[in-house]
Amino acid sequence: MRRREFIAVLGGLSTLPLAAPAQQPSMPTIGYLSLTSPEERPTLLAAFLRGLELAGYVVGRNVAIEYRSAAGNPEGLPALAAELVSMRVAVIASTGGEASARAAEDATTQIPIVFTVGSDPVQAGLVAAMNRPGGNATGVSLLAYEIDGKRLQLLHELVPQGLTIGVLAFAGNPTVARTASDMQAAASANGQRLLMLKADTGTNLETVFASLKPQGVNALLVTTSPYFEGRRTELAALAQRYAVPVLYPWRDYTAVGGLISYGTTFTESYQQAGLYVGRVLKGEKPANLPVVQATKSELIVNLKTAKALGLDVPTSILLRADEVIE
Repeated sequence: MRRREFIAVLGGLSTLPLAAPAQQPSMPTIGYLSLTSPEERPTLLAAFLRGLELAGYVVGRNVAIEYRSAAGNPEGLPALAAELVSMRVAVIASTGGEASARAAEDATTQIPIVFTVGSDPVQAGLVAAMNRPGGNATGVSLLAYEIDGKRLQLLHELVPQGLTIGVLAFAGNPTVARTASDMQAAASANGQRLLMLKADTGTNLETVFASLKPQGVNALLVTTSPYFEGRRTELAALAQRYAVPVLYPWRDYTAVGGLISYGTTFTESYQQAGLYVGRVLKGEKPANLPVVQATKSELIVNLKTAKALGLDVPTSILLRADEVIE
């Protein structure tokens, strides 16, 4: 899909060209750095652009965007970040997690950076403090991995006899290693045993699912990763084919047939990132913009999928659900 056509379908946000000619100095350019293609996550890009508009910037009218995607390969991010720096973009919006944010920070200490990450940015070394980031970067933290303990508890309620839980993680995500011990502690409290399963861009996901039952896995937890989000339809289909109860991190998975999801609201976070980019374009310094921590989480249950799996969802979960898909 051509870039102009793609942006036109995003809710009518803008039908003007995405990028202005370089010789127009009055129109700043945003570098949009992402692990995956914006086309794979259109609702998030739409939310980002909506935040920009709320800040007074409309793509093609008074701001341009240059998109750079690593196509799911985190090793490609540093070169893409360096390319955006060489173009002298006004600000870099690094989306899709810690790897993207780190690549941007490694590439420049001068160009402002607004990130969206699922990890704790202080623990990751991206900022000095949440309230006063102190450098050239700030953004939104979904603290996605902070609620993995709650996700394991939900799986315990959903599949109480399931003592072995598979944890599907993207191999290139540095947060997984930092949070593994916390997840193990949470699982032990539920009497669960975790089996860590790593995947990368060369992994055949069907092979992963085919290996679950032979390894005694009773249920699967899919961790936060743009790579998995870009393959959410495939993951939901494989879960049904292999009859595995799977808990996902975001609503987008249950919307395409996933069983259950629990996590913060992605669209609000990306809208906030767009707002922050707008504020930076108006002259505010990232060092003085507190990192926004997402606080709203939503529980979504897909009863159609539960019935297909022959699984009875406990009333305790249904009563807490923000949405039940029937």
